[in-house]
Formats: sequence, C-alpha cells, structure tokens
Amino acid sequence: KNAKTSNPLSFRAPLTLSSLPFSTFFVSLLTISHLFFSMASDNLSSVSGAADDDNYGFRREEMYQSNLAGTVSAYDRHVFLCYKTPEAWPSHLESSDCDLLPKLLSAALKARKDDISLKTKLTMFSGRYETGFSDGDLLIFPDMIKYSGLKDSDVDGFVDDVLVNNKPWASGVPEVFTGSHVFVCVHASRDRRCGVCGPILVQKLDEEIELRGLKDQVYVSPCSHIGGHKYAGNLIIYQPGTDGKTTGHWYGYVTPEDLSELFEQHIAKGEVVERLLRGQMGTNPEEVQKEGEQKLPNGEDSKESKVEIKENGNQSKVETVASCCQGSNGFTCCRDESSGKSSSIEERSKEISNDEQVPTTASKFSCWTGKWEQSEILTAVAVVGAVATVAVAYSIYRRSG
Repeated sequence: KNAKTSNPLSFRAPLTLSSLPFSTFFVSLLTISHLFFSMASDNLSSVSGAADDDNYGFRREEMYQSNLAGTVSAYDRHVFLCYKTPEAWPSHLESSDCDLLPKLLSAALKARKDDISLKTKLTMFSGRYETGFSDGDLLIFPDMIKYSGLKDSDVDGFVDDVLVNNKPWASGVPEVFTGSHVFVCVHASRDRRCGVCGPILVQKLDEEIELRGLKDQVYVSPCSHIGGHKYAGNLIIYQPGTDGKTTGHWYGYVTPEDLSELFEQHIAKGEVVERLLRGQMGTNPEEVQKEGEQKLPNGEDSKESKVEIKENGNQSKVETVASCCQGSNGFTCCRDESSGKSSSIEERSKEISNDEQVPTTASKFSCWTGKWEQSEILTAVAVVGAVATVAVAYSIYRRSG
C-alpha cells in the first residue's frame, strides 16, 4: 500500500532510429525530402523566371524612343514553318544543330538565294489548338497557301519546286487558307523584351477574338525572331485587302491598349494604324520611312508617353468597353462589354515571366537536356536528390540497428 508506484516509462528503451518501424521511418523521410525539394524547385523557378517590367516590358525606358516607319527590310514573300513551342526555341533557331528542320530550310533558302525571284523571309511559328496548325506545316504569304508535313528529306524539293520555280510542291498538296493571321514575336531566348511583351499580347488577342466572336476569322500564332526587338511588342498582320490581294503589315510598340484599335481599324476595315506601323510586305522601306519621318512614335511625344506609362503603370488597366465596327463583305468586329475582362500590365508581365519566359541560359544546354522543360529538369533533380537522401538515411538506419 505504501509502496511507490513505479513509472512505466522509466523502463522503456531509449528511442533510436532502429526502434521505429521501417515503414514509418521511410514514409516520414520521403515526406520531408519531398517538401524540401519542392520548396527548392519553387524558389529556383521564381528566380529564373523573374522579369523586370521596367527594363523589358511595356514600361521600359526605350518605349516610343525610335521612329518605327521604315524599320522592315523589303521583301515579297513570307514563309512560316510550324515548329515546336517557344519554350523549346534556342536563341538562333535557324542555325541550331538540335533543330535540323529549321536549319536545313534556312540553309536551302540561303543557298538558292540567287535563284529565287521573290525576296523571301523565313520565320518559325508555334502551332496552337486554336489555329489547327501542327509541326511541319508551311504557310506562304501572300499566296495564302499551306503545305503539310515538311520533313528533313523534303526541304530541297520544296524549295526547288515552290520557291525557285513557283510551282506546286511535287510531294505535297497545296491548301488555300483564309482569314486574318496575326503573328506575335515571343522569342524570349533571343531577346527578353519580346519574351515579356509577346505572350501578354497573345493572351489579350485571344481574349479580343473571344469577345468579338471572331474565332473562325482571326488566328493568332506566337512566332520567332522577326527583327527589331527594341520595338517590342512586335506583330505582323496578314489578311486579304479590300481588293482581294493579301497584305502584310508590321506593327511595333504594340501594347494591350492598342489591340482594340487594331481590330476595329485594321482587321475589320483594312485601314492601317499609321502611328504603330513599321513597314509592310512588297513596299520599299525608304518610302515608308519618308512617309512617317515627320511622325513621332506612337503618334505622341515620346517623353510624355513614357512618363505617363511609368507613372500610371501600376494602376493601368485594359478597359473593356462596348464597341462595334462594320467592315467590308459583312465582316463585323463587335465587342460585348458584359464579357469584358480587365488585366493589369504589370500583373500579366509577372505571370508571363514566371510561367512562359525561357531562361537565356537554356540555349547553353546540350541537345538532350534542351528538349526538357525547365520544370521537368527541376523535378528530375528533386527526385534524384530525394532518392539519394533516402539511400543515405537507410544506410544509417541499418547501422543503428
């Protein structure tokens, strides 16, 4: 009765790694490893994808500092090759040993330059579900002709038949396509300015198309380097003119706020937005420059424009207003205000820099690693690290037993 009650815990053996059930130990270790490497992966993604909108976006210092007119070299035909995604494009896609098809096509054009009667440009673009184009497809402007499935072995035959001899490709079936086609430079690995501005414009163009009900009439495609990155956002619009002939107009310093005007004036009515015009297909750049030499960039005083954007950038919203325009041949360009969305330029720039911009060091990876997405590389590193951690810990676990 007077005996002291002993503490049952005092007789327990000291807690060691080997005293834990192996399944509990293993699961706990995996959980800790997963959390650790997930945090490391998130931090790496944030650092590598961070973009400074003041330096590379629509609020950068150089916006509206140069005259746009006459900044496109003369050309008569534009060939677009659908090839992979912008995230997979190295800085110089046409000379990359990892990307044989663009390299072969570019080399063939240069080799046959003297045999090609029409001055021809070559640009890569990314196929999207909205446009229906896929890798290997070729779009030719002003012909508005599409060929499908170009392969490495087909390049010489295509160039000889179509571009040199101006006849149908013997190994392909020409398909006529219609509509307005907008190509936006998003080539981040070539220049960060287009990598920041371009994807924002692509998204806003998609929204405008949705709002105006133009899914079967206007098509937007991200494209590779077209020259003049300092004029970002850069885009080209190809579409039949009022006379039925296909036109190709290049615009620079384009911001999300300019897109409504481009839809209502250029796409719907065929009227050029002069203040943003860089040049056009089939026109001597000296003539364009002479016409626009008295005009200030974006139609405004450059310093005033720059200051206004910097001061109001944080509050700047892309307002959605009710508008409607009636073009030729029954083409309408109406916008429903009830479906409008506002988007902060600064917020979108940060989203793009985190999610879509390709790090400039990506082109330094080998062809093997270059085919991986950044997230896949980080995941692989995390998995390898976790396995190594488990192996070391298990070895210690066994020894402690």
